[in-house]
Amino acid sequence: MTQQEITLFIIKLALSGVAAFLAIALWSKTREAAWMSMVAGAVTGYASMVYDLLLRLGFLHTDGVQVAGIPLVTLLFTVVPSFFFILAFILMLLRKQ
Repeated sequence: MTQQEITLFIIKLALSGVAAFLAIALWSKTREAAWMSMVAGAVTGYASMVYDLLLRLGFLHTDGVQVAGIPLVTLLFTVVPSFFFILAFILMLLRKQ
């Protein structure tokens, strides 16, 4: 990895870490399904970023089950955060005013 890539990863990890921390703090204040889905999306998004960094640095390897040539864990870390955000938006649209 180049110096610029490392700097960008540090910035992304720091900002995503703050977002995940604040999301967890919000989780203790609310029990609404929509907000809990937003929190889950933020936390899994941060976990996805950490996983990607560990892969790029060579600490983890993607051996194992693959789906359409994509490692299953990588696919899950890519899809799950977006799924939680989609679910949160649907729940917010459906809730009664």
